[in-house]
Amino acid sequence: MEANRIGRLPEVQAFTGLSRSTIYARIQDGLLTLPVPLGGHSVGWPIREISAINEARISGRTDNEIRALVVRLETERSGKPATPRRKDEKRKAA
Repeated sequence: MEANRIGRLPEVQAFTGLSRSTIYARIQDGLLTLPVPLGGHSVGWPIREISAINEARISGRTDNEIRALVVRLETERSGKPATPRRKDEKRKAA
């Protein structure tokens, strides 16, 4: 059951060692998955996704490799292609 658990922001902060603002900056950069809406204004992240990203970072994967992992994780989660981030859209326009 642990694999399907959703962690709220304080847990994700503790798990990654990142601040709230850094977590959201990494989401914009495509280096963390988008949160899952939980209802109302609440969101969380599947712990298995955060674990996979942490493992990639620890093993020395590049930012581009982690971006590819994030796309794969989000596609697996929804069954649809991942949502482009602002930074990605800027790169395409350039």
